[in-house]
Amino acid sequence: MGWDTVQADWQRHVGQVRIRWGRLTEEDLKEINGRRDVLAEKIQRKYDLPKVNAEEEITIFARRFDKATHHG
Repeated sequence: MGWDTVQADWQRHVGQVRIRWGRLTEEDLKEINGRRDVLAEKIQRKYDLPKVNAEEEITIFARRFDKATHHG
């Protein structure tokens, strides 16, 4: 659910994505445009990570925006 929040308001969250994954270029961020699969692919390539690790990083990142699941 957390990624839905990021994707729905990509322009608001793109700065945090840029901070977290500093190797992503402005062109990368425009291409990603909130799409998790494209972000995972870019992280894999730029950081030389297996897909599972890239996906895990995105999940951890997105959790901080997922207020709906933290009601107790």
